Amino acid sequence: MLKSLYAAAAIAALALSACAEPASEAPASGAASGAAPAGEVNLFTARHYASDAAVYAAFTEETGITVNVLEAPADQLIERMRAEGARSPADVVITVDAGRLWRADQAGLFQPAPELAEALQAVPANLRHPDGHWFGFASRVRVVVYAQGRVDAGEITDFLDIADERWRGRLCVRSSSNVYNQSLMAGLIDAVGAEQAEAWAAGIAANLARAPQGGDTDQIRAVAAGECDIAIVNHYYLARLQRAEDTADRAVADAVGMVFPSLAGRGAPFNISGAGLAANAPNRDNALALLRFLLTETGQRQFAELTNEFPVVEDVAYDNPVLASYPEISPDPVNVNVLGENAAQAQRISDRVGWP
Repeated sequence: MLKSLYAAAAIAALALSACAEPASEAPASGAASGAAPAGEVNLFTARHYASDAAVYAAFTEETGITVNVLEAPADQLIERMRAEGARSPADVVITVDAGRLWRADQAGLFQPAPELAEALQAVPANLRHPDGHWFGFASRVRVVVYAQGRVDAGEITDFLDIADERWRGRLCVRSSSNVYNQSLMAGLIDAVGAEQAEAWAAGIAANLARAPQGGDTDQIRAVAAGECDIAIVNHYYLARLQRAEDTADRAVADAVGMVFPSLAGRGAPFNISGAGLAANAPNRDNALALLRFLLTETGQRQFAELTNEFPVVEDVAYDNPVLASYPEISPDPVNVNVLGENAAQAQRISDRVGWP
C-alpha cells in the first residue's frame, strides 16, 4: 500500500520551508529528496488510491526505474513545491480534477514537454492543456444517482433538470467548495453564462435535503437510506460499491440507479486525473518515461480495472464489467482547462446563492 513520505501535519509544515528535512517515515519505494540517482523518478501525487501502486510497480518492472512516491492533498503539494522552487525534487506531478491542474499550472509547477508530443496525440484534445503543460491519463464523469422506486430515470436528462422545484428537499450533494462541484459549475458557466449558472446554483441550494456533508460515497449512501432521492457524484464511486466484496456495499449500489445527464445539452461533464512534468524535474528522462507509461495500454487498462476510471486512449481493452455495462456516453467537448479558468467565479456564485 502506498505511504505518504510525510505525515499530513508534517507536510503542511514542510510546505512553508524549502529546506525542511524528511520525516522518518519511508516513501513507497525510495526517498524523494534531492536529485535522485539514475534509475529513479520522484512522483508527487494527490491521488489517494492504493491501487495506483500496481501501476507504478508495472512501470518499474518494465523500465527498471524506481518510483519514489510522495502522496499528499493537492493544495499541500502545490504549496510545498512553490516553497521549494528550483530545489524541488519533484519530477512528475499528478492530481485529480482539471481545476487543481489549472491551479498547479498557474503556480508555475509544470513545464512543457515537447518530447511527449507524439504520445499526447492519443489523448483527446479537450482532455489536455492547450500548450501541453499537463494531460489527462484517466477520465471520470459527473453523474446523478437516484433512488430506485422513488425516481424515474427519465426525469433527469440534463443537469439543468435538477434545479427544478420538483426536487425541493430531495437532493444530496457535497459542498460547493469541493473541486468536483466547482468544476461542474465552471463548465456550466462556459455553457450558459454566469447569469443562468447562478440561477441553477440557487436551485441547487433550494433543493438540498440536508446540509452538504461527506464525500461522494456518502451521498450515494444517503440516497439508498432514503435521506434524499437524488445525488450528484462521480461515476466511479458507485462503480466501486457495485464491485465491492462487502455485501452491504453492494446492497447500497443495488438500491440506486445512475444516469449520465448532459450539461446544458452539450454532453456529459467529464473531468480527469492528470499529470505533468514538474518545472524543475531533476530526473527529466525518467519523468518522461513515467508520463509516457501512463498512456500505454498497460497503464490505461490498469486505471480502468483498478480505479474504475475511463481510459483516455481510444480502444484500450480492459476487464471491468461495471464500466462495460454503461451506455455510450457523449462527452462535453469543452477543453477541461476552462474548468480551472472559471473556478473562482463558480465559487463566488455558489457563495452568493447560499450553496454551502
